[in-house]
Amino acid sequence: MRAAARGFTLVEVLVAVAVIAIALAAGLRAAGVLVDNSQRLADVVAAQWCAENHLSNLKLTRQFPGIGETEFSCEQLGRRYGGRAQVAATQYADLRLVDAMVSDDTGRQLVRLSTLLYRP
Repeated sequence: MRAAARGFTLVEVLVAVAVIAIALAAGLRAAGVLVDNSQRLADVVAAQWCAENHLSNLKLTRQFPGIGETEFSCEQLGRRYGGRAQVAATQYADLRLVDAMVSDDTGRQLVRLSTLLYRP
């Protein structure tokens, strides 16, 4: 009698390789998404620092800005960010609403912070 052959057939090996390839591709895609998300988070945090610094500077210098829009820029974590400060009147003459909007170098808005400033 002949002994039964042991081992895997070529089809079984090809199916196993295909399953592993699909799993690795899904893992690479997930890793890519994580890298993109971490870069986006770093950009948003740096933009928030820029907006907070601008608004804090207005408060610390006791400036009472005029109504309108001004531009500012800052550098955080080695990158340059552009911002706009929009000042609006409120129902009280001695109070202004200031919105600081910070964008990346492509013009995509990353963060918007608001504060109220009063006339000193």
